[in-house]
Amino acid sequence: MSPAGPPPAEGDGDTYWLHRTVELSGLSPASDTAFSVGAVVVAADGTVLGEGYSRRDDPHDHAEEVALREVDPDDPRLARATLYSSLEPCSARASRPLACTGLILTTPVPRVVFAWREPALFVDCDGAERLAAAGRTVVERPDLAAGVRAANAHLIG
Repeated sequence: MSPAGPPPAEGDGDTYWLHRTVELSGLSPASDTAFSVGAVVVAADGTVLGEGYSRRDDPHDHAEEVALREVDPDDPRLARATLYSSLEPCSARASRPLACTGLILTTPVPRVVFAWREPALFVDCDGAERLAAAGRTVVERPDLAAGVRAANAHLIG
């Protein structure tokens, strides 16, 4: 049985799940060339469909791709799910054919929530704008970004 928590929703639900992404980001093996990120895909009833963190199974893994890899792409719950990420989903990367924003757009996930907008340390990210332009609901919660910055202190000083 998949773990569950509160249903995704602005306010307490989003806060709960973003805290989970920060916990997951702390599991990421350190890297000097990539952020430590956590991600969770949550069904409308609060069931976890998939979760992951940076470099979990492979040195090039991004959290969102790991979380999405755990979800059956034909699962009808995806059409009402929310993808939570501690960091704005990337819009460019060299290690895979699709950036995380592109991966999300191959799914029916209608809502993406993140805590910290990606700083222009490695790439100039516009994932939030691309997702919104494609009709996805995008929620940024900068009030929860401190934990994400702490998980990445080795990069940002």
